[in-house]
Amino acid sequence: MFTTRPTLQGTFGMVSSTHYLASQSAMAVLETGGNAYDAAVAAGFVLHVVEPHLNGPAGEVPIILAPADGEVRVLCGQGVAPAGATVAHYRDELGLGLVPGTGPLAAAVPGAFDAWMLLLRDHGTKSLAEVLAYAIGYAEGGHAPVERVGATVETVRALFESEWTSSAEVYLPDGKPPRPGELLRNPRLAGTWRRLIGEAEEAGGEDRVAQIEAARRVWREGFIAEALVRQARRPTLDTSGERHAGTLTLADLAAWEASYEAPATYEWNGWTVCKAGAWSQGPAFLQQLALLPPEPAELPAYGSADYVHLLIEGCKLAMADREAWYGDAAGGGAAEAPVRALLRDAYNAERRALVDPGKASRELRPGAPLGAEPRLSAHVRAVAAGEPGAQAGPGAAGAGEPTVSADGSTRGDTCHLDVVDRWGNMVAATPSGGWLQSNPVVPELGFPLGTRLQMAWLEEGLPNSLTPGRRPRTTLTPSLALKDGVPVMAFGTPGGDQQDQWQVHFFLAVALREAVRGGLDLQGAIDAPNWHNESFPGSFHPRGMRPGAVTVEARMPREVVDELRRRGHDVTVGGAWSEGRLCAVARDPRTGVLSAAANPRGMQGYAVGR
Repeated sequence: MFTTRPTLQGTFGMVSSTHYLASQSAMAVLETGGNAYDAAVAAGFVLHVVEPHLNGPAGEVPIILAPADGEVRVLCGQGVAPAGATVAHYRDELGLGLVPGTGPLAAAVPGAFDAWMLLLRDHGTKSLAEVLAYAIGYAEGGHAPVERVGATVETVRALFESEWTSSAEVYLPDGKPPRPGELLRNPRLAGTWRRLIGEAEEAGGEDRVAQIEAARRVWREGFIAEALVRQARRPTLDTSGERHAGTLTLADLAAWEASYEAPATYEWNGWTVCKAGAWSQGPAFLQQLALLPPEPAELPAYGSADYVHLLIEGCKLAMADREAWYGDAAGGGAAEAPVRALLRDAYNAERRALVDPGKASRELRPGAPLGAEPRLSAHVRAVAAGEPGAQAGPGAAGAGEPTVSADGSTRGDTCHLDVVDRWGNMVAATPSGGWLQSNPVVPELGFPLGTRLQMAWLEEGLPNSLTPGRRPRTTLTPSLALKDGVPVMAFGTPGGDQQDQWQVHFFLAVALREAVRGGLDLQGAIDAPNWHNESFPGSFHPRGMRPGAVTVEARMPREVVDELRRRGHDVTVGGAWSEGRLCAVARDPRTGVLSAAANPRGMQGYAVGR
């Protein structure tokens, strides 16, 4: 089978990420004796530097890890809503109908940094200075940015120059956006990490764990926390068209820390797929598997119009349930309890019967897994009903890169990385948020706050209502799969609401196709023509939807496109290589052979290994 690149195979270590510099930095850590977790942390901080339009240290990261000698766990790096982030404050005092898509009102408690530190402390072997050295080098010495960085900055140039001037100082030096082939530097960020390391080493001495704990305290209570709160309290122009101050306090930062939890899982044809819980959209992947025919032999031919139609319609049902039932159990939310019910065979048999094999649905149809009626926000009901003034969806977003408006609002986002080492440790992480267009750069630190609160509703009583101490439901959703109970594959993609569409298509392409060269055909599954639909409310401001809309790559066979249209899908044919930025690594437990592949779309993802 022809693929754009080979599926890499070796025995020492494999890395795949959405940026080649992050992949190579992770590989360098493996080469110097580090394990998969050391490598992932180093790569994560490099991604903050080289993909600043897609993630940052004050964003968030869910991580799924499978230690060679332990259980699969989810490490939650999604921060919560601050104590002052109440529906009453936003809706009644400020007069807002939605959380803004930019600015400090949209900032949750930053989560990424503490999650990386917890991963390093509990599972890594390297020191803080060793894993941060690569990010410091690229921030201080510079890196040649990919084209999308400059394009994003150019989109928000007017905002940076007139309002967010601290961002202009970093990303518009001499009035010019970053350009490929020229070095982009962020000395303030390098200085932040150097000071952090210095304070951690002074407090922790020669003890690696003590240093990491000291760094966590500096982030939550020291100079970094103080600078983040100063920035959050500055009135800032956001997508509402007004200037607002945020609610983040030092107490909020001091009270929160990353945590471990069991994954949500579903078994399919000998595979067990592990995802984060219903505070993410991860269970939507599992629901799509549960909605498939019970036996793989009952599936339509791979890649046929019947096959694509079936997956689109199943995705619509899963995403409708996401809107009605997903959220964080903390703070009184009815979040994770329904997940088990959503995956029950009887429930999915009922839901499967709703799919018309010959006609596309344009309805938003959440189910009632526990008998109670589903609850949707007033905004979603208006959008789904097509009421006048309701927002349409954002349209196709190519390659998992963000669609950015001049006001900084972003639809689709994110980075991804996967690592497997020679000992069999495996990790998948999807860092996001805190991107350059989310908030002004904190002048003292060199990076901005995030905007994940925009995914919560300003309406009481919903699973995803804005609630102090509760995680906003995130789109971030790394994956880890076991075969016959043994960890085999870690994978994921950027792409906002599209992540658990592209990942399902990838997983099925791996699971249903024959093995190539004695291993999983990772690259073939990544390269296969992909698609997404938008028949459900988006998670990003302004939270619209496009009933019936499907975007396919131009490489999809014409007869499949024509048949989808005949069944009522509004098909947009995008670029030949425009859907997804998937990454994957794998390990064959029988032989110990490691594999990796990366997405050619976007021209920056790379797998490395030996």
